[in-house]
Amino acid sequence: MTEATRRERLRAETEREIRQAARALLVERGRDAVTLRAIARELGITAPALYRYYDSHDALLRQLCDDICQDMAATLHTDLAADTSGQVGCQVRAVCHSFRRWALAHPQEFALVFASPRDPLGADQFGSVFLQLAGGLIASNLVATHADDPVPEALHEDLARFQQVLIDAVGEHGVTVGDDVLNLGKIYHVVQSWVRLYGHVALEVFGRFPFAVTNPEPMFDSMIDQLLTDIGFPDED
Repeated sequence: MTEATRRERLRAETEREIRQAARALLVERGRDAVTLRAIARELGITAPALYRYYDSHDALLRQLCDDICQDMAATLHTDLAADTSGQVGCQVRAVCHSFRRWALAHPQEFALVFASPRDPLGADQFGSVFLQLAGGLIASNLVATHADDPVPEALHEDLARFQQVLIDAVGEHGVTVGDDVLNLGKIYHVVQSWVRLYGHVALEVFGRFPFAVTNPEPMFDSMIDQLLTDIGFPDED
């Protein structure tokens, strides 16, 4: 092993240790506890030494978000692969339930990733995970539905951009589709579905679920059934 290679390996190991310490602080004490000083104390080094590995506190948090999303993606992909029904509706349910379980089991990580402003069409964070999963599922169920559904004109430009992103994601699965299949009506329902899914899970994670609902899971199941109907997936019961 050359000296340069050894230095690269040691640097990579130190970066992992820094992120591991940061994540442990996040899980145990919340986002506010994730400071450079606290991380340095955990590792037995000085805070200024951390700047040799990360330019800023924000840069470290961004990398931590990426690590969290990679772990979440692995969990979602594993749960999706475990579904052997061959039915798209069942696969959608598997992914949605996996996301809810992960979020409830990792409230601090969820809060860090989802409570931070992000570009919804960016290449990182959960958006890319969602597109990879949704792309594959949509590619297996390309039904030209919702073509005539009214879409608010004020949303046309934004939805058209997202339409291209989703078409590209489906294309990564070897399926070529046009905007007549993934029309704006269907894109509109995809976005609405994500808003409803995220909203339900966020309310649970942050302890803000409304009224005296002691078990939100039946409501979650009912919502997923309605989402599948709204987005145009066939009844597979």
